Amino acid sequence: MSSRHHHLRHGDRTGPAGPLRAVVATVTVLAVLALAAFPARDVLYTAVAGSTEASALGTTAGLVAEDGLYVLLAAAGVLAVLAWLRDRRAFWVLVAGGAGTVVAYAVSETVKLLVTEERPCRALTVETVLACPPAGDWSWPSNHSVLAAACATACVLAVARSGWFVVPVAALVAGSRVAAGVHYVHDVLAGAALGVLVVAVVVALARPLVGRLAPAG
Repeated sequence: MSSRHHHLRHGDRTGPAGPLRAVVATVTVLAVLALAAFPARDVLYTAVAGSTEASALGTTAGLVAEDGLYVLLAAAGVLAVLAWLRDRRAFWVLVAGGAGTVVAYAVSETVKLLVTEERPCRALTVETVLACPPAGDWSWPSNHSVLAAACATACVLAVARSGWFVVPVAALVAGSRVAAGVHYVHDVLAGAALGVLVVAVVVALARPLVGRLAPAG
C-alpha cells in the first residue's frame, strides 16, 4: 500500500465485526427509542414543535429542517474527492453507501404509502415553524431523517473519522424536522434507524465488488 493511502481511515480494513456491532447497536437503540416515543407522540410533538415556534430558535430550526441535507451532501462530496485521491477503497465504499442511500429512500417512500400516517401538523392544532405538507404527504417514517442517517452512515463506513462531523449534522437534521413541526419524534427515530440499516446492508453486500475494484494493499 502506498503511503498516501494512510491519510484516510475507514472501517472496512478492520474487518466487518466492529462496524457490524456499531450498526446493530445504533439501529437497536433508535428502534427502541422510536417504540418508546410512539405512545407519547402527541405530547412530545406538542412540547418540541410548540415551544420552538414561539422561540428565537424557530428560524434556525426551519432552515436546518429544509436545507440541512445539503450540508451532508456537500460533506459526502468532499469526502468522495479526498477518498478518490488518497484511498480508492474508501471511495468505493462511499459509492456503495450512496447507492444504499437511494435504496433507503425508495424503501421509505414505499413504507409511507403503506402506513399512511397523517402529519402531526394536520392531526394536531399547533403553530409550527414550517407550513404543513399537503394531504397525502405522509409522516412515517421521516424521509429527511432516512436520507440524513443514510448519508452519515455511508460517510462513516467509508471514512470512520468523518463521524465527528456527519453524525451530529444528521442528528440536527432529524431533530429539526420535529422542531419545525412536520414530524413526530418516532417518525425521525424510525427514519434514522431505517437509513442506517439499509446503507449498512447495501455496503455489506457490495463488499466483494469493492474488493475487486480496490484490493486491500
